[in-house]
Amino acid sequence: MIVPIMTYERSTLVNSEKYIGLDVHQATISVAVMDSRGKLVMESILETKATTILDFLAGLRGTLAVTFEEGTWAAWLYDLLKPHVAKLVVCNPRKNALLKHGNKSDKIDAHKLADLLRLNDLEPVYHGETGVRMLRELARSYLTIVKDLSRVMNRLKALYRSWAIPCAGRDVYYTRHRSEWLGKIPEAGTRRRAEQLYQQLDMLQHLRQQARRELLTESRKHAITAKLRKIPSLGPIRSALAVALIQTPHRFRTKRQLWAYSGLALETRTSGEHCYVHGQLRRSKKQISIRGLNKDHNHDLKGLFKAAGTRASVQPGPFQDFYQRSLTKGIKPTMARLTLARKIAAITLSMWKKGENFDAEKLKSQAP
Repeated sequence: MIVPIMTYERSTLVNSEKYIGLDVHQATISVAVMDSRGKLVMESILETKATTILDFLAGLRGTLAVTFEEGTWAAWLYDLLKPHVAKLVVCNPRKNALLKHGNKSDKIDAHKLADLLRLNDLEPVYHGETGVRMLRELARSYLTIVKDLSRVMNRLKALYRSWAIPCAGRDVYYTRHRSEWLGKIPEAGTRRRAEQLYQQLDMLQHLRQQARRELLTESRKHAITAKLRKIPSLGPIRSALAVALIQTPHRFRTKRQLWAYSGLALETRTSGEHCYVHGQLRRSKKQISIRGLNKDHNHDLKGLFKAAGTRASVQPGPFQDFYQRSLTKGIKPTMARLTLARKIAAITLSMWKKGENFDAEKLKSQAP
């Protein structure tokens, strides 16, 4: 169903370029159509239905550019619209600060999106490699199960600690010791809650094993995973996850772009750089400078490379030697592990782009 809110004279609708902003919701989509001069030529409300959306686009003439925000419907809508428009941008809502300014409504948001698209002022979210769609979905499933499992384990330990029962280590999770641990809880209701958490734990551990098998089976269809798993500390699971999360190495022209996407890029935030002394502007001697990792990133990929770096720092091999050389130069252990994670990410990108095998000798000649 298409509900037109406003339509301008037909001559404007025949204009060669149309910029279309979509504010997408479960039942409806608010639409704003703008021409190349920034003039609003149409507003409408569509039913969130494939045939309705395509019928609406078919009624527009000229070159169509469409944008909407990343969200629940983004993958479905991207696949639906891609063959029918000249330009399609799935934008990052976290970086669309202009959408938060001023009044807010579905209609206004659609209008702002169309205008930002016209001005080429949107930060895109990558959607593109359909060849890894299955691997990507299996990776999402595996990572979700792992996170849920971690939450249940934390809740279980928190329950024991709430009764002042020490529970360091992993002994509390093992099946053979559960009766002993449950016997330490004096209250029946709390004990029953612990039993339910153990049931969740067993179910999630079974699901994790199943998701792991399916992920590894699917990853074997991608030749690059066989090369990446040869990187020490990356292994079969992390290499499969890396391929699923990155999708294609050609998204990143340089290793620094991958570092930024993975949350491994170093940023310096400085404040109070200048001050007035006797009426003259001078550089301040007491600048406030904070150096840290970039904030807007793919958290799963960051966790993957940092975990690989941590493991590589304690596992004998070329990466541990690289880590030790960093410590010898006076780099703190935390920063040395971060440097190692960045190195693993850079090697992953380079091997994938060039189709090369891992070369430990090349790493020996590289300085931290």
